[in-house]
Amino acid sequence: MEQASRGASALSSGDFASAITHYTEALTINPTAVDYCIKRSTAYTRLSPADHQASLQDAETAVQLACKRQKRELIAQSQLRRAIALFGLERFADARQCLEWAKKYNDKEKTLTIWAMKIDSKMKDLDEGHPRAAVTVVETPDVEISTASENTNSIKPVEKQEEPKGTHAIKEAPKEPSTTPKPQSVQTPASKIRHEWFQTEKNVTVTLYCKGIPKDKATVEIKDNSLEVTFPLPSGSDYNFSLDPLFSNIEPMESEYTIKSTKAEFTLVKSTPGQMWPSIEGTGAVNSENLGTNGNDPSQQAVKQAVLSTTTKNTAPAYPTSSKSGPKNWDKLASDLTKRPKKDAKEGEEDGLEEPGLDEDDGDPTTNFFKTLYKGADDDTRRAMMKSYQESNGTALSTNWAEVGKGPVETSPPDGMEAKKWDE
Repeated sequence: MEQASRGASALSSGDFASAITHYTEALTINPTAVDYCIKRSTAYTRLSPADHQASLQDAETAVQLACKRQKRELIAQSQLRRAIALFGLERFADARQCLEWAKKYNDKEKTLTIWAMKIDSKMKDLDEGHPRAAVTVVETPDVEISTASENTNSIKPVEKQEEPKGTHAIKEAPKEPSTTPKPQSVQTPASKIRHEWFQTEKNVTVTLYCKGIPKDKATVEIKDNSLEVTFPLPSGSDYNFSLDPLFSNIEPMESEYTIKSTKAEFTLVKSTPGQMWPSIEGTGAVNSENLGTNGNDPSQQAVKQAVLSTTTKNTAPAYPTSSKSGPKNWDKLASDLTKRPKKDAKEGEEDGLEEPGLDEDDGDPTTNFFKTLYKGADDDTRRAMMKSYQESNGTALSTNWAEVGKGPVETSPPDGMEAKKWDE
């Protein structure tokens, strides 16, 4: 349907008033379309200022329609939109109950946990017996389904929300806001969002590469052993990035984050300064609490390393690569680069090479830091460092082999700079 297609386009570009208009027109033709109600409810929530009451009405209509069709996925989506609208109306207990109903039909929806935490943080401040702490909703709301004529009459009030922006023609109203904001709201597709991390003795820095993260809509939860990030996508769904549990504990109150035009950066302050993490995530059982209070104990580090390291295989796997010369054996390359000539190779020795090791007295402090990091890393970390640095043309350095090993590492020039080929 053309109207619904225009509504989806307006919603993805951030033109929420136009999205409401187009979905209203679509509902005049098909008043029982659950998806149209869900999308219009989303647009009402993201409108500035948000119209949570209208969003709730659409969400409850969607719940009733989805229940009639007996579609579990649609019921879950409708109850989630209902919970979000109720949260905006500060009916926190009702919102929490709707989340439970959404979970009943789709317990794999990642954003449920985020919204549950947001609602619980509000409810803990309410006194016992407070009206907002009482559940008043029913699972299937008793609402009247709008007819085509009712939906037609509701188009005009939506257009009036756009008149203050400088136009009085109904057809021209969507054009002005839809042409200018589009370049600013272009967002990286979910499939291409990636992350990297590095550490110092005091901090762990996690970078999430994604263009156009909406600052006012992003939710960031930093706890003592986890990081949760959620923000809306142009498709209308939410993107969730989770590190839970982290390898070791952090200080949430001292940690901070920034959201920029091309990425989000999180600086997590270690609870145990000087403790070097072999990976960003832990296993639950491998944490500083479970291994004693002293994170610097060499015996504890050995246990963590043994649990988290991957067993080295005899045959080197062929990893994805964009190199014209074909796949590289990153295992062998990492091993060769950690060997250096012996200072006094005696006659009769095989090759005059020492066991893996790096001269930490060479170069500047930054170089020595990376040498030390490389020397103390496991095989996967070394492969990740070599592969990410070479394939990104020196613009990225990752220690996360699980991420780097999936495919070629893109060139990521610093903000304000552009990557070009040598002959350009």
